[in-house]
Amino acid sequence: MDDRDAMDLSEARYELVISVDARRSGQYDDIDRPRMRARIYRVVETAFTHAKVARDAVHMEDRGDGVLLSVSARIPVTRLLGLWTVELHENLRDENRALKVPLGLRIGMHVGPVRHDPHGISGRAVDLACRLADSAAARELLDAEGADLVLVTSNSLYEDVVRGGGKFIEPERYTSARLTLKEGETTAWFHLPGRAAAGSPRTPASVDHSDSTYSAGRDISVIDGSTFNGNVRIGGDHK
Repeated sequence: MDDRDAMDLSEARYELVISVDARRSGQYDDIDRPRMRARIYRVVETAFTHAKVARDAVHMEDRGDGVLLSVSARIPVTRLLGLWTVELHENLRDENRALKVPLGLRIGMHVGPVRHDPHGISGRAVDLACRLADSAAARELLDAEGADLVLVTSNSLYEDVVRGGGKFIEPERYTSARLTLKEGETTAWFHLPGRAAAGSPRTPASVDHSDSTYSAGRDISVIDGSTFNGNVRIGGDHK
């Protein structure tokens, strides 16, 4: 039995929320969509097994073209950011070797208060993880870099966990950017597993270089100190 079954539904527990979205899911027809969904579950669940994350520590909800997850606080967040992410990426690469059109995944992560009820999970932490995975910046970066996987973490998760490093966690391979979401502006950190620090999504056709803040795509802003050369490169200290 899930250790949260007996939880008072009025209580919120701090958990890691993971939103998994498939790239261009609308382009899959009724024949290929079930296969795409099966691949997502296969790579996600196999990664949990290899990372030794007990199934009863994970809440999983189907989202049609992805999966919404929350992981009990008894599992170290470093294990999910490190080993689980590495295993997920390797599983995804294995799946894609046999595909003409590779499956691409966007992963949003945030830690915060999560409420469970008979229908699933809710809370601002859930909303933020989903917004990060679904952001135009994540979509554009995945396409621009031709990557299989992009991980987007909240600023607090980066500052509290990623920045300190750990096994399979390399903070120098993360790149920050400002996103404008429905709830307002926030800093997010982008990581392409297996690669150096990520480049940003492509800039629009016209950019006013005289200003200190530039717009790139629908919901990403690049702050001071960035270099424009075809693609925007986001890096350094943003002030």
